[in-house]
Amino acid sequence: MDFLTLIQVLDSSVRLATPLLLACLAGLYSERAGIFDIGLEGKMLMAAFFSGAVAAITGSAWLGLLAGIASSMALAGLHGLASITFRGNQLISGVAINFLAAGLTVLIAQSWFKQGGRTPSLTGAGRFNPIELPFAEAVSGVPYLGPIYSELLSGHSILVYFAVLAVPGTWWLLYRTRFGLRLRAVGENPAAVDTAGVSVVGLRFAAVAICGILCGIAGAYLATALQAGFVKDMTAGRGFIALAALIFAKWRPWQAMWACLLFGFLQAIALRYQNINIGDFTIPVQVMDALPYILTVVILAGFVGKAIPPRAGGEPYVKER
Repeated sequence: MDFLTLIQVLDSSVRLATPLLLACLAGLYSERAGIFDIGLEGKMLMAAFFSGAVAAITGSAWLGLLAGIASSMALAGLHGLASITFRGNQLISGVAINFLAAGLTVLIAQSWFKQGGRTPSLTGAGRFNPIELPFAEAVSGVPYLGPIYSELLSGHSILVYFAVLAVPGTWWLLYRTRFGLRLRAVGENPAAVDTAGVSVVGLRFAAVAICGILCGIAGAYLATALQAGFVKDMTAGRGFIALAALIFAKWRPWQAMWACLLFGFLQAIALRYQNINIGDFTIPVQVMDALPYILTVVILAGFVGKAIPPRAGGEPYVKER
């Protein structure tokens, strides 16, 4: 693999890692507050559909983004209502959200557009177009540093740069603010937070809302930036890979970014090298497509070590009287 090929693979890795990173940070907020959320996949899928549909109807990617965030937050509110207000099983609620999104998106898409469960292709202002950083074209001919700046760092949509900035933003919010301290505390010992006069329910709903916003942006990115419209089940398990990355990162934002970049790199390799010949044997394309998922299981099984989730995670809080 020569240098330019490596840059192209890394560029694809960043694009493919962006929805994983946004969903991983979404799960980080929720699970740090004690709400396990395996419904990341469903929220991303619902957001991808509504962002693609609204962008196709209005011709505006920004309106599509707002629609995607709104739809994701609606499912996040449903999850919060079930798991926080009614103290239901958080895992079952997440599974229900995934099934609801998988069926509802195709049903509405077929009803609205009559294209077999997909939206029309997006063009022009209906998509988030790449942003060229200053002097990217001018320095593109400089050996090594030029391609890194012009190909790898420049030329991404605004949502990619938002995802990267969300990592230090999340770190600062969780570890340098009073809100972050309380959020982490409510995932470890909600009774102590309640004793201090802080609303456990309010903090957990705030975390679930932030989760909904980030999943909405992740889904909108899939439909309006990474691809040009919505297709059935386009999240393709990214929500579950984001959960795997979250466990791999042990619920820490900087480590989550590197974990998502690793999984994005595996996906980029699988997409680029579809037909590999070893002597007279050709590796089937299905094996390369499954490679990121196989390696996800291998990494989680052999390299994570002991990952300890928040102590109050998954447990509804019942205020003592």
